[in-house]
Amino acid sequence: MSESNEATKQVASNRRAFHEYAIVERLEAGLVLTGTEVKSVRINGCSLGDGYVRLRGGEAWLVNIDIAAYDRGTFFSQHEPRRDRKLLMQRREISRLHGQLQEKGLTLVPLRLYFRRGRVKVELGLGRGKKLYDKREAIKKRESQREVARLARRR
Repeated sequence: MSESNEATKQVASNRRAFHEYAIVERLEAGLVLTGTEVKSVRINGCSLGDGYVRLRGGEAWLVNIDIAAYDRGTFFSQHEPRRDRKLLMQRREISRLHGQLQEKGLTLVPLRLYFRRGRVKVELGLGRGKKLYDKREAIKKRESQREVARLARRR
């Protein structure tokens, strides 16, 4: 995923996914939203923490992300905060992912949500669950890097 000179505005990120999974591959997908959902994402952002992708019927669905209700909308235009949302991906990409997800231990999780050229996009990560010792090792590595940076700033 390359960040070129296109204007992107990050709305939400899933830091928990990087702690829970070793990300093998990243990909981008569009997201089917209603008007009030887009407005709510612009103002409030959303929560990707418990989200994951489910493949069913040859389509990809983003499940369990929370987009807060838009408070300025009418009663009839409100949306359900935790509904399943369809992902816009090409059929061959979905079938390729379906094959990879059959492999043991792989799952597809949302990493970040952002606007690109006025459209809501989601960056997905194909990840393998980390074991407890992998998480501890990552924490030790991060703390040692912080300590080195702290010592470098003092000099």
